[in-house]
Order: sequence, then C-alpha cells, then structure tokens
Amino acid sequence: MTARIPATIVTGFLGAGKTTLIRNLIAGAEGRRIALIVNEFGDMGFDGSLLSDCDDDDCKPDTVIELTNGCICCTVADDFLPTIEQLLAREPAPDHIVIETSGLALPQPLVRAFTWPTVRHRVTIDGVITVVDAEAVAAGRFAHDEEAVAAQRAADESLDHEDPIEELFEDQLSCADLIVFSKTDLVDAKQIEEVAEIVARDARKEARVVHANASGLPASVLLGVGAAAEDDAFERKSHHDLEGEEHDHDDFDTFIVDVAELPSIEALGSRVRAAMAEKGVLRIKGRASVAGKAAPAVVQAVGPRVDTYFAPGGNAGRLVVIGERGLDAAAISAHFKA
Repeated sequence: MTARIPATIVTGFLGAGKTTLIRNLIAGAEGRRIALIVNEFGDMGFDGSLLSDCDDDDCKPDTVIELTNGCICCTVADDFLPTIEQLLAREPAPDHIVIETSGLALPQPLVRAFTWPTVRHRVTIDGVITVVDAEAVAAGRFAHDEEAVAAQRAADESLDHEDPIEELFEDQLSCADLIVFSKTDLVDAKQIEEVAEIVARDARKEARVVHANASGLPASVLLGVGAAAEDDAFERKSHHDLEGEEHDHDDFDTFIVDVAELPSIEALGSRVRAAMAEKGVLRIKGRASVAGKAAPAVVQAVGPRVDTYFAPGGNAGRLVVIGERGLDAAAISAHFKA
C-alpha cells in the first residue's frame, strides 16, 4: 500500500506570523517537494506571493496554490477538496502538503475534509499548527481577560454577546497539535508565563507548545508531528459545533484600498498607523510604491505594530484592510488619498 502523503495545517490569528513560519519551514525542508495552499480572506492574494516572489530558491515551495474566493473553512467542498485532488493527481506527487489558512478561518472544518473518501486513504494530517502572537496576547488584544469582559458586559447590556475574535482565537487553539508562540523576543519571561496560562485554558491536553522568535523554527520541529488528526477530526469541537451554529464571516469585513505612490517609506508607515487607528480595523497588508524605489514596500500591520520593508513582487499600490463588521471604508481609505 502506498504511504499516505503528510499534510500540515497552519492556522493562527491575523498577523500572528504564519507566513514567516512557513517560509522558514520551506527553507529548511532539505529537498522535500512541498506544495503550499494559501487561503486569503478577501479578493486579493498576498501571502502566497511573499513565498513565490522570494529571490532565494531555498524559500520557494515546489507549488503554490492561492485560494482567494472565500475563507477556506467555508468553501471546503467547492475549493479545497478539488485542490487537494489536483495535487494528488500530479506526477510526481508532493512529498508534503502545507496549508496556510486565513487568519479568520476555523481549522475544524478543514481537518474534517481529510475524512472525505477520495482523500482519506491518500493523505494524513501530520499536524495542526496554531501560531500565537505572544506579544499581542500579552497585551490582551486577542485573548481577553475573562473577569474584565464579564464586568464590562454586566455594565453594558449591549455587550451581552460572544466576542467573535475571542471565539476564533479559542477555536484555533482547541484544534491544535502544536502551538507555536511567535515573537517571543518581544516579551519578557513573566509575559510568556501569562500567555501560557491564557493558551492553556483552551488548548487540547495533547498539544505541545514551542517558542519561536524572528529566526523561526527548524523544519524538524514543524514536520513529522505524526498526529493523524483526521482520526479524531469530529472530536475537535469549535464554539459553533457546541452551540449548533454556522461559522459566520459576517462578523468581519474586508476591502481593498488603492494607494498612490508615496514620497517615502516613513510616509507610508505614518498613513498605515493612522488607518489602523480607525475603529474596528484589525489588519492591513499589501504592497505600495515609494518614490525612487525599484521594489515596492511590503506592509504588514496588526494592532499598533506596523512593519514596512522593500521586497520584489506584484500588486503594488493595493492594500487589504480586514476588520470587524461595520468598518468605515471611506474614512480608512481617506488616509491613503494622494
């Protein structure tokens, strides 16, 4: 019997560092043919191009497939399964499949997709990796203090509902086989302990935790987990499973902003920070043109943290904005007008 191809699912909230982790994973793949499926929430692919445009052959996967027509957890039958079947039909087939989910995706439906009859005997889920932004969680941005939230809801009846961001963070943890704390070089030991306590509330008892910084983790840590997650796919419950609800992406909005050429990378950073300060904005990413520079500037912004740097690639002059429902697109776009 032919050995099943291992697959790794990489999930984590917006800006947690999934693409950086995957880039380092591929650079240390030691000759494995890795097929990468990248899912973006919105109409403009971006993260996949950070890998396919890489100047270093070591950081390029064998195949990159971008799914940009919707969140992968909601389009399993229409988009994801046909993509997996397409990869399995290749000759030679990939040695390993890596799936980077949207930061707004539930991993549970994706894990269950691997029980599909045309896939289950040919692919095994080596592991579900959830990347946790240690700096953001330590600052309380993605995992709220339970007592503070309870007090706030008690004081304001309009807040008597579940926070979709908090639920999503918990669901990504509750499905993980391996939890990676990213950006640990930006927090101290006490903050790491606090993050570990928050994560432990929702993590599976079988899940292992590892710490990563800007230099990433070796492929040997990320590949070869051996979880066979499809075997207990339906035991990995999300909030929506427990409450009998559908996962509703209407909780979030996304749109694309066209950005005129800017005089400097500092001006770009200033405008992105101003846009991030608008109500409900969670993430801004993309590329923008800067006067006098041959390569576009890459923008990666989440919360108060804005990273900009020059790198080759397409789609310069367009940024993706992701946020909570009800974003004021006009106010956000105004920050990037010429």
